[in-house]
Amino acid sequence: MAATGDADETQLQEMEEEAVMENEMDSDEEEGLGIENSDDEIDNSSEDEKENEAEIQRLEEQLSINAFDYNCHVDLIKLLRQEGELPRLRKARQKMSELFPLTEGPEIWLEYAQYSIGGMGLPGGMEKVRSIFERALTAVGLHMTKGATVWEAYREFENAILATLERIHTLFRRQLSIPLMDMDGTYAEYEEWSDQGVSDTVSQKYKGALQEMEKSKPYEETLMIAEPPKLAEYQTYIDYEQKEGDPARIQIIFERALSENCLVPDMWAKYTKYLDRQLKIKDLVLSSHNRAVRNCPWTMGLWKNYLLALERHGADHHTISDVFERALNAGFIQATDYVNIWEAYLDYLRRRVDFKSSRELEELRAAFTRSLDYMKQDVEERFSESGDPSCTIMQVWAKIEALHCKNMQKARELWDSIMTKGNAKFANMWLEYYNLERSYGDALHCRKALHRAVQCTSDYPEHVCEVLLTFERVEGSLEDWDAAVQKTETRLNRVNEQRAKVTEKEAHVTRQVEEKTEQRRRAKADKKNQKKGQKGSRPGEKRKAEDKDYEDEWGEESEQPPKRHRREGDQGFRGGCGGAEEFMGTESGLFGRRAPPGRRQEPPGTKRGQQVAPATLWKTQEDDPELRKDDCSVFISNLAFTMEDPEKRLKKLFEPCGPVQSVRPVYAAKGFRGYCYVQFEGKASVVEALKMDRQEVEGRPMFVSPCVDKNKNPDFKVFKYNTNLEKHKIFISGLPFSCTKEQLEELCKVHGTIKDIRLVTNRSGKPKGLAYVEFGDEAQASQAVLKLDGTVLQEHTLSVAISNPPRRNTADKPGFSRPVGAMMPRSMVYGSRGKGRTQLSLLPRSLHRQRGSESKAENGTAPKPTGGASGDAGIEAQAKPLSNSDFAKMLFKK
Repeated sequence: MAATGDADETQLQEMEEEAVMENEMDSDEEEGLGIENSDDEIDNSSEDEKENEAEIQRLEEQLSINAFDYNCHVDLIKLLRQEGELPRLRKARQKMSELFPLTEGPEIWLEYAQYSIGGMGLPGGMEKVRSIFERALTAVGLHMTKGATVWEAYREFENAILATLERIHTLFRRQLSIPLMDMDGTYAEYEEWSDQGVSDTVSQKYKGALQEMEKSKPYEETLMIAEPPKLAEYQTYIDYEQKEGDPARIQIIFERALSENCLVPDMWAKYTKYLDRQLKIKDLVLSSHNRAVRNCPWTMGLWKNYLLALERHGADHHTISDVFERALNAGFIQATDYVNIWEAYLDYLRRRVDFKSSRELEELRAAFTRSLDYMKQDVEERFSESGDPSCTIMQVWAKIEALHCKNMQKARELWDSIMTKGNAKFANMWLEYYNLERSYGDALHCRKALHRAVQCTSDYPEHVCEVLLTFERVEGSLEDWDAAVQKTETRLNRVNEQRAKVTEKEAHVTRQVEEKTEQRRRAKADKKNQKKGQKGSRPGEKRKAEDKDYEDEWGEESEQPPKRHRREGDQGFRGGCGGAEEFMGTESGLFGRRAPPGRRQEPPGTKRGQQVAPATLWKTQEDDPELRKDDCSVFISNLAFTMEDPEKRLKKLFEPCGPVQSVRPVYAAKGFRGYCYVQFEGKASVVEALKMDRQEVEGRPMFVSPCVDKNKNPDFKVFKYNTNLEKHKIFISGLPFSCTKEQLEELCKVHGTIKDIRLVTNRSGKPKGLAYVEFGDEAQASQAVLKLDGTVLQEHTLSVAISNPPRRNTADKPGFSRPVGAMMPRSMVYGSRGKGRTQLSLLPRSLHRQRGSESKAENGTAPKPTGGASGDAGIEAQAKPLSNSDFAKMLFKK
């Protein structure tokens, strides 16, 4: 199937614009037959024309800055069409056609043929119309659902001009040999039209095509009911046609898929790969590659394949150079893309060089020099990185100079430049240089390179030391051997000393942290004991029950969650069991610690001082450490605080993993804390339980982690979301809080294959207006960023970027146990009214503003003030002055 060239696209566009202009002129003439325009209307129209002209000039200036702004092209064409500027309109369409190709389809081919019929009275006009129809049949005549319309239009044309009967017979026979939808109607029409009936040959071809159509019909029906972009359905159809092996049908299904998904780079890559390896028709292959890069200019892989196809089919050097220059101006979104396209072009230049001649060699060297300057001046300024930290381009240049040009001096100069760009500390870079010298240099430079490697390498010094000693065993004299041994021993001793200092420093820091933690713990315990003594020694006060003291001591502490590992990007805690200093023991109860002797924990919902039946009390005997087995337990977190009877609920949930020995939920004075420990009878059950990580329970993802004592296992690591650049994943902010995964998937799936969607929520499970969407590859994610950034969803403007989460601070790392107050000076920790947290406030508690009633602004939306009785009472309290007796009542208020 031949593809339409640029000239044909331009002609099709001009035809379309002229038709539109004629319709608009006709409508203007019809309006002129009515009531004449008033002076006001004329003045308004002139003002509109001035505004439109100013907008046209602005759009043209914008396109001169960024020629790849698709929406700007569309707006300019719309305004020029509205103003009736036909010459400028054709010019704008031509510029847009050079950048964005016109998608082919049966409809536009019919329009093109209809347009050409108007000139059939000119010399050669009849043959021109027939040639256009033949090209249309070649392009879309195999389209199973729409191809029949082109065949019918061709036959109607031949009937209208009273062509010979043989021409019409031939068109019927050709159409009936192709599998098309509703071909039985075409067969009936042929039987009725033909005086001689249908021959056996035509009938046999018709039956064969009908069988092929029946095989393809399920795929066509699936496409008809599917919603755009239908990528999965088209891919299934393509796989079927490739198994059948008909090149024409494979090509037409690819073209149909691309007509609806022309901005999907992967589809273009698969199509051009098929053409390169199977059909290998020059004009078809090169035109398809050209269409691919015009539709998806941001995809480096398509440009690279285009350059290879041009070289493979013997294109001239000027053409290949022009395509490469277009690629440099295509606007890639990664620094590495520019490195890869330069490598492809330099490989082409190297393959065309005859190293006996100097002209092509000098051109290659000039290209290498230009590539290095381009990386430094253009790529680094735009992306703040070179994209080539290992200097692969310079390495290739050095190897070419050494191998083909026998110019080791130039190769050594290049390697010196490579090492000065921060690569001297890497052993693999020195070994690459050593191998080059070993192959094309001499022993003197090999020894010199290895001595420098021993001195400079910081990642694997032992390895380069071993290579140096091995080299001297083979090449060196006794003096060389002694020098190498002394050099390596000195270097390794220095490395070991540095490592010992680092280890000692880390141990010292760890000891300091432990000492400070112990000091804070002791100071806190002394303060509590002092506070208890002051309470007991106050005259005239009755000492409250012992349980009340314990509740104050333990209940207030339980307001802070235990120090667990926190997943990056999620709210909620999880992790293994910690040591005693971090209050991360596996004992059940507040903070994971056992309650004081004689103290029984009250179940959630029990009021203070209320008598509780003995059957409802927790048994501390169940928390005996001797009965617990951490290797048979898992830690469950991020559960809903409102979960009813969590012990029974979780036991039922984890029973499929194996026999459950016990479930130990953790409670505070206010109720269930949202985490617990599940202990199984065997270790095998733990493996099955860990597979339930992130399973949704009552609308929240449940976190399942191993139960590990971090004091005994400091190297234990838990799952943590990636904080590096993820090129295949996008980050979306500004989402409405009501947005669901299904809605987000519907929005994003048109840009590629979605592997995962994660909506970020806070600890209570409420959405934060943020999400991560993972695509099948980097190209799809890049395309999604270009198309989705700035779009509006439910009156919310979305911000979309490639996922690049910020690195966590030390305090956010797993295992960091510093209290919040220790992370800043005490003068920076404030309580109410600007006082320190340890200072007393003389303001009655009844006048304290309830923190829970203050709504926080999330995602940039400010909360609205809420009314109500409490709010009105507070206003009245501020407006009405209070007497001393009023304050006294508040102080003694229960």
